[in-house]
Amino acid sequence: MSASISARCSTAASSAACAPARADAANKPGAAGGKRPSVRRRSFALLLAAVSTVILALQAGSQQTAREHTMGIPAGGDVSMLATVMRPAGAGKRPLAIINHGSPASGAREDMELPRYDALSSWFVARGYVVVLPLRRGYGDTGGEWAESYGQCQQPDYYNAGLHGAQDIRATLAFMRRQPYVAADRSIVIGESAGGWATLALSSQNPPGVSGTINFAGGRGGQQRLADGRIGNCAPDALVTAAGRYGATARVPTLWIYTANDSFFKPALARRMFDAYAAAGGHGTYRLLPAFGRDGHALVNSADGVAAWSRPISEFLASLQ
Repeated sequence: MSASISARCSTAASSAACAPARADAANKPGAAGGKRPSVRRRSFALLLAAVSTVILALQAGSQQTAREHTMGIPAGGDVSMLATVMRPAGAGKRPLAIINHGSPASGAREDMELPRYDALSSWFVARGYVVVLPLRRGYGDTGGEWAESYGQCQQPDYYNAGLHGAQDIRATLAFMRRQPYVAADRSIVIGESAGGWATLALSSQNPPGVSGTINFAGGRGGQQRLADGRIGNCAPDALVTAAGRYGATARVPTLWIYTANDSFFKPALARRMFDAYAAAGGHGTYRLLPAFGRDGHALVNSADGVAAWSRPISEFLASLQ
C-alpha cells in the first residue's frame, strides 16, 4: 500500500511528496552489491549518528515532543546499519515499533537516505512507542553487500530474498531490545513493499519479543516489463508460493494492508498471497482499503493516508493485548 522509499526522498516534516519508487525495477544480483560509500561520506554519516539529537514535534494532534537521534546497529561483519530512533517524552521502558523501508531500483539504492515515514512514525510515538527505522545493508550510507536480490525475473527466489531482509530486521530487533528504554517483550514490526515482504519473512521465524507484525503492500517483483510488453509482477505464482512457505511456520499475528489501486500488487494477487499464507497455518487479518490517490502503493508515505490505515492498525494493536 505504500511505495518503496524513493531515492533522495525528502526528510522534511512530511514525506507525502515521496513518489512511489519502482521497487525491484532493476533487480540484478550485485547491481549495487558491494559498493560502499566513500570514507568521507560514511564518516560524516557516523558523525551524525554520534551527535545528532533533535526535538521533533509530534503530529496527530499530540502536544508531546519526541526525542530523535540516529545510531548505528551492528549487522554482522564490519557493517553497521544506520537508523533513526524516535522516542516519546518521559522516562521508563516503552514498547518498540520497527519500521522497514521498501526497495527502489538498483541504481538508486546507494543514494537512499535514512527512511522516516513521518506520519506513521509520529502516530506510533504519540501512542508511547519507541520507533526505529533502520537502513538495511546495501542501501545508502549503511553500505555493505545488498543481499535481497531475488535473481532473474523468469525464475525468482522470492522466499530467500525476504529472509535476507529479515536478517537485518532481526539484528535491529536484537539490538533495540537491549536498550534500557525499550520493553524487550513488546515489539511490533512494520514494513512496506519490499520491507513488508521481509516483515512476513521475519514472521515465519517467530522471533522472541515480537507481539505482531504489519505488512503494508508487501511483495517483490512488482512493476516489471513482461515478455508481452505489459507492466506487471515477474512471477505472481512464485510470490503466492513463497507466501505460503512463510505461513507454514509463522505463528505471530499479522495484519496485511493493501489498497484497491496498488499498481505493484493488485488486490487479486494480494488476496492470493494472504490466502496461501493463512491456509498454510499463518495467523493474519487481511484489509483491502479503498483506492488512495493515483497509486495506493504510496499510502504509507503520505500524511493523507493516516485516516485510512489508523483504524485497522488500532484494532490490530488492541487485539494483541
